Amino acid sequence: MSLTGTPFFLTSLLLLGVAIVLPLALWSRIAGPSLLRGALRLAMLLFAQATAITVVFVLVNNANNLYDTWDDLLGTGSHIEAARDLGPDGLGGRQISDEPRRAQSFRPADDPVLGPGVQVTDLQGRISGVSGEVYVWLPPQYHDPAYRTKKFPVVELLPGYPGSAKSWFGTLAAGRQLQPLMERGEIKPFILVAPRTNIYQGADTGCVNIPGKVNADSWLTVDVRQMITETFRAGDRPGSWALAGYSAGAHCATRLALAHPDRYRAAVGMSGYNDPAGEATSLAGKDPKLRIESNPLHQLREASLAGRPPHTALYLSGASGDGYEAGLGLQREARRPTAVTVRRIGADAGGHTSAVWRAQVPEIFRWLGREIKG
Repeated sequence: MSLTGTPFFLTSLLLLGVAIVLPLALWSRIAGPSLLRGALRLAMLLFAQATAITVVFVLVNNANNLYDTWDDLLGTGSHIEAARDLGPDGLGGRQISDEPRRAQSFRPADDPVLGPGVQVTDLQGRISGVSGEVYVWLPPQYHDPAYRTKKFPVVELLPGYPGSAKSWFGTLAAGRQLQPLMERGEIKPFILVAPRTNIYQGADTGCVNIPGKVNADSWLTVDVRQMITETFRAGDRPGSWALAGYSAGAHCATRLALAHPDRYRAAVGMSGYNDPAGEATSLAGKDPKLRIESNPLHQLREASLAGRPPHTALYLSGASGDGYEAGLGLQREARRPTAVTVRRIGADAGGHTSAVWRAQVPEIFRWLGREIKG
């Protein structure tokens, strides 16, 4: 039974109803020794507690798209076929442009929470050794004959941890919010791409490559990116690509854009952080060397010292104590042509929640439309 499906939700409600009725019907009718009666009554109370907790978990999980499957919840799924050392560029000495081009087959996403127009594929990363689902939403202009020769810019969407690739289309309703704005010409038409990021059992990858463990960076910035340009009319230059994320995904979006200005021109981070140890389960945060190297402040500082500040635009939003100070730190460290815009979110906006990030979707895409020229 699917973790996020209606049958499991209805089953949990049914069991909760049973757990409420049982004590009412049987509490005073239980016969036998006092020890047996006490044990049966305790069992009924524990059953009621367990079913109540299950219903609350299902409601929260479905509302926030935290875990897609039982494997995600239990940490038993494997999405890593290999994790060889791919070197500093994440390519392992290979040029993906030399690989045979192959369009990926997509199917309509079957989860109604995602809204109309979302499609999905199961991708096996040729470089990263990672496999996982990738969701894609095409702008209304994509199938318009007037745009048949046009290549569209792309935004890669990253959730927090734990988080589902569905979250931007489900909880944040990106497609449903942007569709009318793109139809009216208020926002530039983008292809939206949401790849799986929950790929390592029981831990956040920090979107880094760790030989022998996971090549999350190459999965997102090489395999997913190349698949999109081979399957859709998507621009392949850095000026056509951006990243956007919230929470742990904000850290990833910022870090990846600064690490790969040859692949991305801009990034949006909502309620993020610079130190990867900001996520307790982060693999990067637990490695002393990676913790420094994958910190965007360190990335900018080292690039400036080398005389090569990246041609990257960042939009960072957050409340005080929840991303705002991290954004100011990057803004102070940035040197042209790096540009950092910081927006402060009010303390009364709702905290570290999907409602806060959902409300920012139109605004961040207006900003992306000004920065991404593809």
